[in-house]
Amino acid sequence: MEQGYAVFLLLGVVLVLIDGQLIYRGGKGYMSRAYGDPEAAKSMTRLATVLFHLVVLGFLAIVSIITVDTGDPVKDVVVKLGVMFLVLALVHAVTMMILGRIRDRQLQQQLADEMTEEHRQYEQQRAVPPQTRVEPVHGAHAPLPEEQVDPTQVKTIR
Repeated sequence: MEQGYAVFLLLGVVLVLIDGQLIYRGGKGYMSRAYGDPEAAKSMTRLATVLFHLVVLGFLAIVSIITVDTGDPVKDVVVKLGVMFLVLALVHAVTMMILGRIRDRQLQQQLADEMTEEHRQYEQQRAVPPQTRVEPVHGAHAPLPEEQVDPTQVKTIR
């Protein structure tokens, strides 16, 4: 049984490390568009990958102590590996969802910043004063389209 335990741990760790590298390498490219800065994308992906490794290795440790008795030591290892594959797939999916949400939030923030900057530039180019409106002075009637507006009868409110 000790040999099956060692084989399970060795295979489990190798699978976790391979999947972690796939997440890291794929995540860097996926996140680089959102961050624009390759170092920021690399850093965020590294953090998510470390979290992935810690969670899955923790599950591996828990699964390794579960006793499975099929009557055949090889089948015991296969059953544990099957459970580990399912856990690995689940945590992989969760990690990809986390990276996707981080990327979406970053892209939304960039879009909001761009829109704010474009609006600011538009206002500067047009020299549009903020919320200027013209109201007639108290007691004056609203001018008809064919009438001229007397500037002494108009006040500007900001």
